Amino acid sequence: MNHQQYSSKWQRFKELLVTAIVGDLPPIALGAKLRNLVYRHIFAHLGRQVYIQDGVEFLNTAAIEIGDSVYLFKGVRLDAKGHPDNKITLGNRVAVERNTDIGCLVNTCIQIDEDTFIGSDVCIAGPGDIKIGKNCLIAAHSGIYANNHIFTESMSPIKLQGVTRRGIMIEDDCWLGHGVTVLDGVTIGKGSVIGAGAVVNRDIPPFSVAVGIPARVIKSRLDLVVGDGVMGHG
Repeated sequence: MNHQQYSSKWQRFKELLVTAIVGDLPPIALGAKLRNLVYRHIFAHLGRQVYIQDGVEFLNTAAIEIGDSVYLFKGVRLDAKGHPDNKITLGNRVAVERNTDIGCLVNTCIQIDEDTFIGSDVCIAGPGDIKIGKNCLIAAHSGIYANNHIFTESMSPIKLQGVTRRGIMIEDDCWLGHGVTVLDGVTIGKGSVIGAGAVVNRDIPPFSVAVGIPARVIKSRLDLVVGDGVMGHG
């Protein structure tokens, strides 16, 4: 066994030991405060006043950085395993609601910037890099997938043809409504609103309002007046 394999196994043992002891302690047992204290020894960085509810799962905590005043609710899963260069970063005051899955695959960096809210049952997955900016709102049941199966060879199984990994950028102050899907290679420009249920498979210019499958821009927020409605929920 080489040094890298040994370090990886030792890190995983520490994760399992620590989370087994304090990971499921309920709030009435001061579990959140105890987790905040103990988890500092296994994460790459864990900020101040972090609230981690019982039942949150972590994999490869040495590649996970969590800022100040972050909230992680029951059922959240942060998975940075699979490659030595993987990294998950949650900025200050990020909140991640129940049962959300954030996962790397190979050589993946996932960054969620300050003051962003991630709703429940959201999936954010590599292997392409993913950057979500500041002050974003990602509503429940949305999916952000920085990969796409290649299927050009009709005689070969699709699962053997590999995937794309161009990455996804969601710039500051964007709102994705309930059930939005964002596909690999997309940039959603600053201040954009994506209506509920839309599938975004191409770039969206800044300050756009986009709806539909595939998502298309129907107006610019720069042209809106007070009282205009919006299409998203969540």
